[in-house]
Amino acid sequence: MNLFCKSAFQSICLVCLLSAMSFLGSNALAQSENTGNGEAVFEILASEIALQRGEAGLAYNTYLELARRYQDPRLAQRAMEIAINAGASDLALQAAQTWQSLAPAQTKPKEVLVTLLILNQRWSEAVQPTIALLNQESLAERENTLLQIQSLLSKASNESDALRAFYEIVSALKPAPKNPGILYTYAMAAENTGHTEIMEKVLRQILVKNPNDANTLNALGYSLADRNQQLNEAFKLISKAHRLAPDDPFILDSLGWVNFRLGKNALALEELKQAFGMKPEADIAAHIGEVLWAMNRHSEAEAIWAEGQKLDANNATLKETIKRLKPDWSLSASSSQGSWDGRFAVKIIGITNSQNQGGSGGFTLTQDAQKDILEIRNPVGGSIAKITITPGEASLESNGKIVTAVDADTLVQNTLGLPLPARGLSNWLRGEVRPGSTASVERNSSGQVSQIIQDGWNLNYTWSKSNVLEKLNLSRNSNIGSIDIRLVFDKPNE
Repeated sequence: MNLFCKSAFQSICLVCLLSAMSFLGSNALAQSENTGNGEAVFEILASEIALQRGEAGLAYNTYLELARRYQDPRLAQRAMEIAINAGASDLALQAAQTWQSLAPAQTKPKEVLVTLLILNQRWSEAVQPTIALLNQESLAERENTLLQIQSLLSKASNESDALRAFYEIVSALKPAPKNPGILYTYAMAAENTGHTEIMEKVLRQILVKNPNDANTLNALGYSLADRNQQLNEAFKLISKAHRLAPDDPFILDSLGWVNFRLGKNALALEELKQAFGMKPEADIAAHIGEVLWAMNRHSEAEAIWAEGQKLDANNATLKETIKRLKPDWSLSASSSQGSWDGRFAVKIIGITNSQNQGGSGGFTLTQDAQKDILEIRNPVGGSIAKITITPGEASLESNGKIVTAVDADTLVQNTLGLPLPARGLSNWLRGEVRPGSTASVERNSSGQVSQIIQDGWNLNYTWSKSNVLEKLNLSRNSNIGSIDIRLVFDKPNE
């Protein structure tokens, strides 16, 4: 399988009228006794003509309907090709699912389906199709597929979800992979899902065959040190890794951390600061801050934590450290319920003057557990839409119709034409980052969050003296120009 192969993405976008002729010239419709009728031939030709005229939506819908009617996987494949060429990833995924269901014995539909699911960040949905694909492949093909999925983990919008999916996929395989790189990632995925015993077992298996693998030595040693277990062994493992790779800042961070666990605070602080100087990372900042905190140098700890939050306020190590040592300063969600009521104004400065747009209205956002409900009103108070956001799905109700999608922001933009950030808004209104993606946070002299940068948005906060949010300005640059949104609250969350 090649997740970036031309057959899956590039060359399928070049298919044109010849595709229809190949359908008609072969027995593509031979699976149904009705396929010889003129109506099917006419609809295929009409679809290709519509496509040449720029009516991709009509062509897509016709091909997908024909695929389902005649149970022909090649027609679903053609619908998917049209959707990819049009840049409609959700429609391409829908067609790929139909293609795969009509050709369950073939590997190509599964390859494309897995690719589209992963590229659409739907990692949990990709688990079962990926397992099914891997079970049809040879061991060599399976390893190649796993390596390519592995390469996409770092590009995941939610790395934790991606690692969880990778863990489930590899755990289901018999026999288990032998590639040390795949096994290492599997071990890290096991740790991410809380299976530390599996992580430790796999890392030790790697070291039996590769005793000088610095990354594996470091990973096992750090895991032991972080859990405050077998510290002498952890120190030996990390020290060996440091000798093998003395310029690796992550190994130096581990060395500082295990020395902190051993009570050598001054040495630990020196090593951690050196690691941070080599590679400024949020988790290293978390470690430096904890050592400083233990040394009663609290203001210095807060300063380095602030630096860490500018790098990535969503870093799990940093968030856990701050919550444990200074909970009033944490960005962790303090409540799963809330309600906000106010007004918004949107201004779009397009690339050309003709693209300048604007609009205003009112909104009410309510949060209950993991469900957000955002109601958008026009300037005179009439309802425009009601958006319901839950983990993994968003639905928009407007004019009696309900539209669903995976991503709330895309749903609002495509349905209402408004670039309103619905996903994560309840977090942002509390001055918190949205879980699941990299975020940068800055604080004012009072310790209040003054700016968050996340998901392409730059958020600037105005707080009252009683720590109530008064105004929130959001801005970003996009392919249509610059977008500025101003939120003013009639009823802030209290």
